[in-house]
Amino acid sequence: MSVVLRLARAGAKKMPYYHVVATDSRNPRDGKFIEAIGCYDPNLEPAKFEVDATRLEHWIKVGARPSETVAGLIKRAAKVPVAKA
Repeated sequence: MSVVLRLARAGAKKMPYYHVVATDSRNPRDGKFIEAIGCYDPNLEPAKFEVDATRLEHWIKVGARPSETVAGLIKRAAKVPVAKA
């Protein structure tokens, strides 16, 4: 079994909303998953990407591979400066 971090589509027709999930690579895109660790909403401006950093780190540490899209979102989110309060 190989675990992969990928997007699972939700939302209405022509209004996509995605959950970032850890799942077996053999499962279908919107099928059974092990754990939901975040969400991605491309409908907002700018697009909203939220992920539980501790769970993301855990899954990568145990060998889960992020899909190309999730890897790109993580990389883009890391470049965004965090607003200091």
